[in-house]
Amino acid sequence: MNDNEIDPVSEKEPAAEAKEAGAESLSADSTAVTVRRRLTPGRTGRLALELAAAVLLCAAIASSVVFYLQNKGNRAIIDANADARTAACSYAPVLADYDAKKLDPYFAAVLAGATGDWKKQFDSTSKELRDVLTQGEVVSKVNDVQCAIKSGDANSAEAIVVIGQTITSLGTQGKPAPGQLSMVMRLTKVDGRWLVNMVNSPLAPAPKQ
Repeated sequence: MNDNEIDPVSEKEPAAEAKEAGAESLSADSTAVTVRRRLTPGRTGRLALELAAAVLLCAAIASSVVFYLQNKGNRAIIDANADARTAACSYAPVLADYDAKKLDPYFAAVLAGATGDWKKQFDSTSKELRDVLTQGEVVSKVNDVQCAIKSGDANSAEAIVVIGQTITSLGTQGKPAPGQLSMVMRLTKVDGRWLVNMVNSPLAPAPKQ
């Protein structure tokens, strides 16, 4: 939205906008901001976000093709990255499907698929995240997941993931609103399981300094 445009919802519902602004200011930590952007996407700029996500996914798929051609003689790496892709696609709805009234199972599931820095970061922001979701009465449903492996080896991989969501919250006045999230996941193999050790949303605005 440019400077000359007016968001009619913002103009008509100042109380709801104030609540959203308060939620956005709960933490400047980059992980918390990334998670909040995922949970409460903005109502403007969706088209640009979707186009950028599509470009990002296409680039990841192209990288996957190059990666496959470079390693087609190494079946072990190809199989490992196929497993990593499956893990990334499975973890995406775990991360983006939640209900503010049923958060304990959500947090447990996210942490069960996490390891390393991501597990520590998510756990450390869980209280703030719980407050944001509860105050905003946020419910997110995942409609679609697309993912591709950008790079990897037998024990680690980097995946591009694009998630289509439907968000319902006080900010949407209780009406389902479409949203799209893109992220980079880094995965590592731990005791035979592919776990996520980093989640980064490159299309989310950077936190204010």
